[in-house]
Amino acid sequence: MSRTASPTAQDFVPFATAALDFHRALNIPGGPLVTTRAELDALHAHLVALYGLLDAHTGRTGQLVAVEGDQLRTARTRIWQAAEHLHAAYHAAPRPDSGEIPAPEACQAGLPEGAPELTICQRHQRTAHLVRRRTTPADLHAPFTGLVRR
Repeated sequence: MSRTASPTAQDFVPFATAALDFHRALNIPGGPLVTTRAELDALHAHLVALYGLLDAHTGRTGQLVAVEGDQLRTARTRIWQAAEHLHAAYHAAPRPDSGEIPAPEACQAGLPEGAPELTICQRHQRTAHLVRRRTTPADLHAPFTGLVRR
């Protein structure tokens, strides 16, 4: 079983990184700025996609190199924690039309504000089911993961 991707496989991760850098340079001016709900939704989608990529690498790599798999598992957990914070920030941000802030538990109902505004909640709930299958509660709440194996 090969440990690396084929040499002809296209690596799109550098393009995604460059796109994020380009987006920041063009769209985030210097000085104070309130992040919009649309931006938080897009960032959440990005982190959930990154979680999926790390999940795929974690499953495959952990079977071959346990120490590397442990580090990828830790990175995957931290990405999910970042997505949790973005989801919470989305709910803390005022609605663009009324300035109201929805209750955090409203997300559990699915789309408390109606489509398409809370696709972030649907995405978050779908990914949370996967996270619960792949991660223990202790891993999710550990203050520091550190090195698992040496």
